[in-house]
Amino acid sequence: MKRIVYREWLVQPERYWGLLAILAAVVAVGGLSALYMEHEGHWVTGMSNSVVWGMPHVFAVFLIISASGALNVASIGTVFDKKAYKPLARLSGLLAVALLVGGLLVLVLDLGRPDRLLVAMTTYNFSSIFAWNIFLYSGFAAIVIAYLWTMAERKGNHLQKPVGTFAFLWRLALTTGTGSIFGFLVGREAYDTAILAPMFVVMSFAYGLAVYMLVLFYAFDADGRPIGPAMLKRLRNLLGLFVAAVLYFTLVYHLTKLYGAKHSDIEAFILIDGGLYSAMFWVGWILIGGLLPLGIVYHPELNQRRDWIAAACALVIVGGFAAMYVIIIGSQAYPQEMFPGYSVLQFGAPGDVGGRVAPYSPSLPEFLLGVGGVGIALLITAVGVRVLQFLPESLSDRDIDPHASARPAA
Repeated sequence: MKRIVYREWLVQPERYWGLLAILAAVVAVGGLSALYMEHEGHWVTGMSNSVVWGMPHVFAVFLIISASGALNVASIGTVFDKKAYKPLARLSGLLAVALLVGGLLVLVLDLGRPDRLLVAMTTYNFSSIFAWNIFLYSGFAAIVIAYLWTMAERKGNHLQKPVGTFAFLWRLALTTGTGSIFGFLVGREAYDTAILAPMFVVMSFAYGLAVYMLVLFYAFDADGRPIGPAMLKRLRNLLGLFVAAVLYFTLVYHLTKLYGAKHSDIEAFILIDGGLYSAMFWVGWILIGGLLPLGIVYHPELNQRRDWIAAACALVIVGGFAAMYVIIIGSQAYPQEMFPGYSVLQFGAPGDVGGRVAPYSPSLPEFLLGVGGVGIALLITAVGVRVLQFLPESLSDRDIDPHASARPAA
């Protein structure tokens, strides 16, 4: 492989500043939405005593697991010594930190009292997975920043593999911890299963890579940097593998639930009788997020075109949000069995009636807060790419393999 040359993102200044202005406006709208919800109270949202995690949590969890998955590209190059991926490593680390920051800010701003975060950071209940996640998230950011330093600073190059390996193991723990938030909730029938942890790990691979590829394509197209067919083939095949793995774990998850008769009602709700949730499962999660991207990735003609590959990435992201919506909100909407053998007539605030599906409609402030988190992640990425010069000059076939010209293009 040729020596990797990184240079400044040479997008036209007016286009660059216009992009930053749009992203800053998105972030501002998200911030104003958070202030509105804090000032008025959470009654202005669709959340209730039954559905306590709403649309902001869908965005936050998606961003957090995507952060873990975005680092996968750097790990393949460093930990597994796949030299073709090494030019992509710096952008991978930058995007991982940016997505994590965006997701965590959505969670913090949704607390209603963000200042109470200091209590969570200084008082720990280690029997709670939430306490462990504070260390996992903050540790991930610190380790990835150190990883970026070993890649960008010549003096730290010799530490790149050990730090990269540590970052790889930490990100597996982070995503396992995020999945365990739900898997450890034994009171909810849709959760309470160990397979959620590895399923979230696989989801992070697919969603993080899809986000990474869209950012990579946009950044390279903006100033005319080439991406060769060989690199496109590697990335699209990797995406297809991860998407297929998500579908596999989804199948195993629901087959496991269906095997136990006690879970037949919740499975019927999610798969058949859940209305919006069933539609989002089959149309959003399975069709849009799984089957259609696989059809594009393995189509002999469409998979040669970058615009179609980008469309597959966008479909995976849409399907990822649908999956998070079903997992996080649909599982809460299903009536919780508080006392086996008894019917709960009312609990919590007046109107919280047991035995029925809890209503939930995301409000506009909730949605805008989540979009604001996405804006923060992209804003950090855009500034980082310009200032830190983390983009390789080229990803042509000769850049990743000097002997590529001697073989037919992939």
